[in-house]
Amino acid sequence: MEENRAIYEALVKFNEKEVKRLVNKVKEEGGPLEDVMNQLQDALIEIGNRFEREECFVPDLIYSGVIMKEAVAILDPMSSYKSGASKGKVVLGTVYGDVHDIGKDLVAMLLANSGFEVIDLGTNVEPAKFVSAIKESGAKVVGLSCLLTISFKAIADTVKAIKEAGIRKSVSIMAGGAPVTELVVEKTGCDYYGKDAVSGVKFALSVYEK
Repeated sequence: MEENRAIYEALVKFNEKEVKRLVNKVKEEGGPLEDVMNQLQDALIEIGNRFEREECFVPDLIYSGVIMKEAVAILDPMSSYKSGASKGKVVLGTVYGDVHDIGKDLVAMLLANSGFEVIDLGTNVEPAKFVSAIKESGAKVVGLSCLLTISFKAIADTVKAIKEAGIRKSVSIMAGGAPVTELVVEKTGCDYYGKDAVSGVKFALSVYEK
């Protein structure tokens, strides 16, 4: 492989052409695929940190995710990464009464590109559906998206349903969306306020690293 962190450097500079060239070179030479994935994931984390510092913006996050997907697609025929190296499972959904999905979809993309298996339930998701997905998948993290203030009750109802199902202690709940605040998270019984997509990924990483 060329310089040890060349793929990382190319991605943090959003140099799509160079990332693909370097990844193709590794593939042709039979190089270490795990190192390639680590570089790509480290680059996404760095881009996320820059986003938090307002050094880059949502379009940059989306574009970096697109580059990541293209790089993984190059490796896929010879890589077991998708099936064998999951960092964990995360259930995501927009709570009932709300059909917005842009924020949720961004979180889902970043989680998937960071090595998580995402169970995306879509929008207008009833509490029982969240409960079933958590039980069936064994996920330790659930993300509740909400873009309408009238759906705050839906967040609380979902947390209540998870408690009544007897699985509250086994799952960490984060909530996010434009109108959501730390106070809303506290009042509805969630564990974490995902102020943006990057913070949601960091929370999931922290849960599975325990």
